[in-house]
Amino acid sequence: MAEDVPVAGPARPAGSPAGSPLGSPIGGAGIGGLVGRVTGLAGSRSVRWGFGLVALALAVWAIAGRREAVLSALHRLDLRYLALAALATLVNEAFTGLAWRALLTDLGSRLPVAAAVRVFFVGQIGKYLPGSLWPLVVQAELARDHGVPRRRAAAASLVMILLSAASGLLVVLLCLPFVPSVAHSGYGWALVLVVPLLVLLHPAVIGRVLDRLLRVVGGEPLEQRPSLRGTAVATGWAAGSWVTAGLQVWLLALPLGLAASPHTLALAIGGYGLAWAVGLVVVIAPAGAGAREVALAAVLASSLDAGAVVVVVLLSRVLFSTADLALAGVGLAIGRAEKRA
Repeated sequence: MAEDVPVAGPARPAGSPAGSPLGSPIGGAGIGGLVGRVTGLAGSRSVRWGFGLVALALAVWAIAGRREAVLSALHRLDLRYLALAALATLVNEAFTGLAWRALLTDLGSRLPVAAAVRVFFVGQIGKYLPGSLWPLVVQAELARDHGVPRRRAAAASLVMILLSAASGLLVVLLCLPFVPSVAHSGYGWALVLVVPLLVLLHPAVIGRVLDRLLRVVGGEPLEQRPSLRGTAVATGWAAGSWVTAGLQVWLLALPLGLAASPHTLALAIGGYGLAWAVGLVVVIAPAGAGAREVALAAVLASSLDAGAVVVVVLLSRVLFSTADLALAGVGLAIGRAEKRA
């Protein structure tokens, strides 16, 4: 592995060739201004109110046709399970961040944990904009402040998106022998994506693809391509994130009538992995909003009543969105502390 680049020191001028998003001279100041606006989302009171109002509107729409069933399910909620589900959500986020950090390390830049928290989790706020590539843009800009070439950080974020989809679908396939109903929920078509994704993620393939993309936008090729070992490490962290995401759904569903068994845990893990992949495909929806919930509800419908399904799906989304905003806030605080130091 090539030597790590420095992770501290002054940022390069935004207009310099290395300061553009992918190592070319385009987009320096413009991208910086966009990133400033996007990172400001996490600390904006109006945006937090906006997220709350949108979530409330979705909740009202979901509850309207099943009011009595939903109210009955809410009365069965157990705060102990809700607290454990919140903890599983935070562990899921941590594993996802570690997977991204492992990919960036594999490309030649090992960020300290605090810097990785700032870059990854503040950048994740970009996924709440329509499209799936905004986190890539924001993370590439923020990583530049820590001496990481933008093209390298952008490459790590792009591979992370592909790795998340592939590992999520692999988890679904591993769960299928225990819960074949996952594939019969109307979204089994997503499973056919796993083979091309795995081929694309092979280091011999993804390295060439990344260099080709960089040439298209006028950038320099990567100094170091992904390796099999680095990809395997990141995949391990990603697999852990899927297990904890499914555990969150399982913990939310248990007090609402889901049987506590390995079978239902496999259902929750496989169901969430499939729902996430469907949400990624529907790129027009911010963070897969709507599509992911519908897919997860279709999987859970075989084991929970209608009211309980609505409550679990909505609470899962609320927990993940709250964790995203909280960790982005931590990242912003780290950034402010670094500026004062």
